Formats: sequence, structure tokens, C-alpha cells
Amino acid sequence: MLEKIAQRDRPWDMVIIGGGATGVGIALDAASRGYEVLLIEQSDFGKATSSRSTKLVHGGVRYLEQGNISLVMEALKERGLLRANAPHLVHDLAFIVPNYDWWEAPFYGMGLKVYDLLAGKFGFGPSRLLSRSEILEYIPTLRTDGLRGGVIYYDGQFDDSRLLINLASTAAEYGGVLINYMQATALHMDAEGYVSGVEATDMETHTKYSIGAKVVINATGAFTDKIRHMADPSLETMIAPSQGIHLVFDRSLMPGNSAIMVPKTSDGRVMFAIPWHKHIIVGTTDTPIDEAVLDPRPMEHEIEFILETAGEYLSVAPRREDVLSVFVGIRPLVRSGASSTAALSRDHVIHIDGSGLLTICGGKWTTFRKMAEDCVDHAITLARLGEQPCKTRDLKIHGYHQNPESLGELSVYGSDALEIQEIMHQDKALAEPLDPRLPYTGAEVVFASRNEMARTVDDFLSRRVRALFLNADASVSMAPKVAQLMAQELNKDSKWVSDQVSAFNSLAGQYMICSKLHQVN
Repeated sequence: MLEKIAQRDRPWDMVIIGGGATGVGIALDAASRGYEVLLIEQSDFGKATSSRSTKLVHGGVRYLEQGNISLVMEALKERGLLRANAPHLVHDLAFIVPNYDWWEAPFYGMGLKVYDLLAGKFGFGPSRLLSRSEILEYIPTLRTDGLRGGVIYYDGQFDDSRLLINLASTAAEYGGVLINYMQATALHMDAEGYVSGVEATDMETHTKYSIGAKVVINATGAFTDKIRHMADPSLETMIAPSQGIHLVFDRSLMPGNSAIMVPKTSDGRVMFAIPWHKHIIVGTTDTPIDEAVLDPRPMEHEIEFILETAGEYLSVAPRREDVLSVFVGIRPLVRSGASSTAALSRDHVIHIDGSGLLTICGGKWTTFRKMAEDCVDHAITLARLGEQPCKTRDLKIHGYHQNPESLGELSVYGSDALEIQEIMHQDKALAEPLDPRLPYTGAEVVFASRNEMARTVDDFLSRRVRALFLNADASVSMAPKVAQLMAQELNKDSKWVSDQVSAFNSLAGQYMICSKLHQVN
């Protein structure tokens, strides 16, 4: 990929800044249409928002309550397409809405029937009312005091950063050039004051690149305004960032294969408790913040809020010491006159500044494909490129596998599981779990280093596998072995190994809330 930049002597059709769901989605859309596209990402793919979602591919039940029918319909359609194109990463999940007041079952039941209706042929299953005993069959650890019954409905679940890496692989297969650890440091302007390219620095070698482009697309999410201000420092900001946290627990907190959805918490948000990779994720919050950072930290009141709310619905309230990991994501919400960030629209916005910089922001993971289609359509017009139709609606994502369950612990790799199994076959030691608390193996480290641009221990343990998000303490125990295996693959020395382990241990401390309380705001 670096050689393709170095050897390039003419402008790219499109240069995308930002390697999250939006940027990588745009790269895939553009590359599959036949355009020459380059994507650069300042850190790792999905390092910020796109690896820190609630792991749901959903229409957005609460957007229905807000009256945003068009967003719900679009998201439900995209949910269905994503399940069809990446069945190794997207699957159905049953959600239980427990009812403790007499009016809740008919009220939420009616709303979810509308949700079913809007999904149409893209539906994942019909919602229905459940009796008290049926509810407890699905969620045996629910609080029974005052429980009247509830509603069941179906939505989608996925592994966000695994999907992102597979999308990047798919874009590369169509000729796209995508590079992590390549930071945009300035925008080039032509004689008339229009953006004509990007100045970028390789964060590993500090090599600088001058990159020409027919159109530059700013898909940097929470960092949107930083890129816009490179072209014009006087521009008003577009982004009103907010953060949401998730707490991760052992599966014993909520056995079974169903999730809980609490339609309205005390802060007006929806709260979920969902099974994911044999653990339970509970979240989320909505806290306005002043500035986006790559590694946001949980705030004490957010932790307390989730523990308290979860305790209202579970027979045994979760405690701080039960938390295996806490992760924080930042929502790049587009500013409006809303009174709170929870009320801001999740619709996406495409904006063209006077400099010709094309910015896309807002939106949500579920609708990334449609966002990319809209953005590329605008970019084609702006750059005066020959028009080519979008091809991603039915495009199979890298790793596509019709029966991923047959792959066992490697199911999220889809068709790539065969290559990982071959690495295990060649070296039996690489088939052993790196830590008994999680299923990840040395073979996956080798595969990620060779095939998925994993450049650091954090890249592997956070985003190629999900160790840090599932169990921070277990991930710390894995770090030395991971660093040694990566050093062998990437030709790094012993100092690199020790530096990587030290950096990862420091990062992992932010994902622990008991032993690292001094690091929590």
C-alpha cells in the first residue's frame, strides 16, 4: 500500500481521510465502482468510535418514538442487506422488553408491531407479547418483583471492528488503497483556493507524502472539525460530541441467548443488556463532552448510572468488582437546536465547504453503506468524474460464509478461518489459547499481522480480536506473548516488544474500574 502511494505521479480520484465505518464504507463503494481511491487513517482502523458501539445492527426503536420514520425504515433495510452480505458477522438477536406497569405491554407492543411493519421483507422475526413465565424462560435472572410480562422483538447484532477490517479487505480487493497510521497534517489548496490534495505523514517512519486528489472526503467522525479547519480556521464547528460507556460482565449475570431492552431510563435513553462473545454488555450513557480524544475515559457518574439502572432490572444487582471491562465511545453528533445530545438526529449530513472539501458526518453503523453511496454520488459530481452506479447493495463482504457456526470459535473470520486453522496445523503451539479466560490464539496474532495490518499489540487485542473489550485483565496477561509473536512477523526488536507491552498495559488500565479507580474521572 505504501509503495502505491510512493509510486503515484497523478492525483487520485478520491482521497478519504478517516478509517472508521464511514470512511472505509466510502472506500469500498468507490473502489467497487472502479474509481482510484486512497484512504488514510491517523491511528488504526476503527480506533475511535467504530470499534466502541453497542454491537447492534438495528433500525433504532427510539428513533421511532422521535417520529423519524424515514431513518428507521432506511436502517431496517440496511440491517437486512448487511445480514445477507456478511452472515459471518451479523446475526439475529431476540430482545426482551420487561413490563412492570400495566400500560407498558400494550404500549410497547404496539410500537414494536409498527417496527415490524416498517421492516417489511427485511424483517428478522415478528414481535409478540409474553407472559411473566415466558419472560423468565428467556431471562431467568430478571427481577421478578412486580414483573407482569413483556414483549419480544428481533434485531441484529454484529462485531463492529471485525466487520470494519473485512470491509477494508474487500475495498483492497477492488483496488482501493487503505493505510492506517498515516495522518493528514495539512490540505493542499490550488490557485483558486480549492482543496487539491493532502499532506500526510507516516506515523511509524515519519515519512511525509504529498498526495494529489480530484476530491478530498473528510470522514473523520468526532474529529470532523479539525480537518475542516485545515482548509478554513474560521468555519463554525459542526460536531457536538457526546460519549457513551458500556460495562462488560461475565455471562452468569444474564444466562441465555436473549438481550434486554429498557425503553426509557432516567436520562431518557434506551439501555441494553446484550450477550456478546460469551459475555454481557450493558450500556449506554449520553454525556456531552467538550473535545473528542482517541481513548476516551469513563466518568464516575456514568459507571454508577449503568450499575444502578441494571440493578433495577436484574435479580442480583451487578457490582463494580464484577465489571471485566469498560469501554467508551464518542458519538459525532451534528449540531442542531436540540436541548440534549440524546435528542440530536442520527441522520447523516453531507456538507461541502467553500474550499470544496466534502465532509460527511453523523449517521450510525447500521446505515454506513447508504451513507457511503450518498457520499460517493456527491464526490463524483464534485470531482467531475464519469458516473458509475453503486454496487454495494448485494456485494458480499470479505469472509462471507453461509454456515459460520460450523467454524466454532473462529466463526467471525468466516472463510478466513481456514487459513488460521492451517497456521495452527503447522505449529501446534499457536493453537493454544493466549489466556484461558478467552478463546484467542497465537495463530490469530500471526494471521492479523500478515493479513490485516495489525501494527501494535493494541490493534490486535482491541480490534482484530476483542480481548481488551471483554476482559481487560486477561488482555494484559496476553500482551507479552502477543508482542513477541508480532515482533517475529513484523521484524521488530526486543525494545519494540517491551515498549508495546508497556503502552498496552497503560491503555488497559483505562478499561478497568476497580484496580484503576484513580484513572477514572
